[in-house]
Amino acid sequence: MIEKLEAFVREFCYEKLMEAAREGRTYVNVDYGDLDRFDPILSEVLLKAPNRFFTDLEEALKNIDLGTEGKRRIAFRFENAPDEVKIRIKDLRSEHLGKLVKIEGMVRRAGEVLPEMQNAIFECPDCGSRIDVIQSQTSLTYPQGCDCGRKKGFKFVDRTLHDARYITIEDHFELTMGEKPGNIRVFLKDDLTTPKMQRRTDPGSRVEITGVLREVPKKIDGVRSRQLDMLLEANFIRMIEQDFEDIVISDEDMKRIRELAAKPDAMQALVRSMAPSMYGMNEVKEAVVLQLFGGVPQRLPDGSHIRGDIHVLLVGDPSVGKTQILKLVSDLMPHGRYVSGKGTSAAGLTATVVKDEEVMGGWVLEAGAVVLSNKSVLAIDEFDKMSREDQINLHEAMSVQTVSISKATIQATLPAHTAILAGCNPKFSRFDMGRSISEQIDIPDTLMSRFDLKFVLRDVPNRENDERMVEHVIKSRLETEKIAPEIQPEFIKKYVAYARQNVRPQMTRTAAARFKNFFVELRSRQTGDNRPIPLTLRQYEALMRLAEASARVRLVNEVAEEDADRAIRLMKYSIVQLGFDAETGELDIDKAEGGTSASQRNKIRTVIETIEALEKKFGKLIPEQEIITELEEHGIDETTATTILHQMKNSGTLYEPRTGHLQRMS
Repeated sequence: MIEKLEAFVREFCYEKLMEAAREGRTYVNVDYGDLDRFDPILSEVLLKAPNRFFTDLEEALKNIDLGTEGKRRIAFRFENAPDEVKIRIKDLRSEHLGKLVKIEGMVRRAGEVLPEMQNAIFECPDCGSRIDVIQSQTSLTYPQGCDCGRKKGFKFVDRTLHDARYITIEDHFELTMGEKPGNIRVFLKDDLTTPKMQRRTDPGSRVEITGVLREVPKKIDGVRSRQLDMLLEANFIRMIEQDFEDIVISDEDMKRIRELAAKPDAMQALVRSMAPSMYGMNEVKEAVVLQLFGGVPQRLPDGSHIRGDIHVLLVGDPSVGKTQILKLVSDLMPHGRYVSGKGTSAAGLTATVVKDEEVMGGWVLEAGAVVLSNKSVLAIDEFDKMSREDQINLHEAMSVQTVSISKATIQATLPAHTAILAGCNPKFSRFDMGRSISEQIDIPDTLMSRFDLKFVLRDVPNRENDERMVEHVIKSRLETEKIAPEIQPEFIKKYVAYARQNVRPQMTRTAAARFKNFFVELRSRQTGDNRPIPLTLRQYEALMRLAEASARVRLVNEVAEEDADRAIRLMKYSIVQLGFDAETGELDIDKAEGGTSASQRNKIRTVIETIEALEKKFGKLIPEQEIITELEEHGIDETTATTILHQMKNSGTLYEPRTGHLQRMS
């Protein structure tokens, strides 16, 4: 075995070893296929008895001079292991212990990189002999005995260290109903713990790991159990899901990207390629395209941060296709995630801290979906079904794009540069344009205002439109006429990756002037203390983000008038849908963002003034019916008056000390 391995190293790996020695590297990557071609028996030993293989390989390396001073331990990382050793984490069994296996999964949690003993050296107090013990267990392993006959009482005198890290990998592919995703701890050491590899194995990364499956003692209530845990000692790691930086863009891809960006209808081509089987919704698809490209984050001189990511909210009737759009966007982006509000907790959404004393050495940070989707898009379906506490946890992530956590011994601030695409359904099944969004969706108005664009998707019967929609659906199902996307998803991914990495559009005076005119003119139409506010500075910042994303689509570094016009058009479409107040005939941003509309505030003011006037007649305790009768004379009907009084009681402005009588809080 040792002679064969030495011959293999000299023939296939010598140049790699010399290069590693010159560069000071402690590893070389070796193709499993080279080993299999050299000697199939050696490759079989690697798969079935990897412990013996690596022990003999170390002996073989002792006979090879690399021209370096002292002995340098070099690890062999075997890539392209055969698929016969690939197995689901959930399907790992005792028969796989001690063998080479290959697993795929997502890094769910990760410990810190810490020094760990590789060998421990003990001294015998009787004869003075030194005994070298390889440390393969989680606790310190002592010698079994000395040649002089002594069995215990050895003195620990020295050790050799290596960097080590433990991570937990979880099955990431689709599971059948009723199954729980399998997970396993993975042990990384030496070159697999470098800063570069640490970033690649942080929570959220999807990886394929080849390694040796080992057994680990398991303790229950401090007593060693006859059951064993399994641990994978990693030998080679391959990234499955790429970051934008890892996406390979060929010269041919680059040529196609530039050709598409130069076309006047580049944006329309991308819109037509977003869920082409779904009829209409062009404004929504256009907003989603801009969300993929994103704006440019700004760091101001005072250190404050302005986000570049675009948040979009879709509110719609059942069966309009919200979920399909959400799934599509999450699949298009590297590290994109899709979650459903019904099955999502605050810990699963942002971050949490778990305790793992036995293997990972204490408290371990476990990232949630927002952090796992950093520099990507998180699609949240059934957003309104999340608990209020879970929704509040998103405030920081959507605004300043960080997730802060302070639990146990961990105080951390995690990056969350994540664009949120959320979908929700109205309380009463169908969206009522005559009522404010806050009455129909359980989302705090402070969180609602974080969304740059909000769209209502309605299912309104219309014969002409229904005929076109049905024809479109039929065409998308017929084998001979299936609607294929104009631009394939893989190419869109490369297009977005190139634009995000290489294009950083700057605002121009011309575009800024267009935004200024739009903002000032719209606000100047509605003036006065009690008039509704159509637009705030929050929407002004959103306009700039949208325009920057539009410029990125065209691969230009300056925001032009056409980009500003596109942003203004989408913003007006969004505000008019949700902010138009039928009572006043004016735009009201508070109505669009779930706050109290101007018309509603005026009614509340009338109620308060009426109660103040009635206190002079009845004293502090006023019959409720008298208030309602007085309000009807001021043009507020009984139903509206009753609703407002009920809201004021819930908010603590009024209380009911006696049945049918109301009193103001002092």
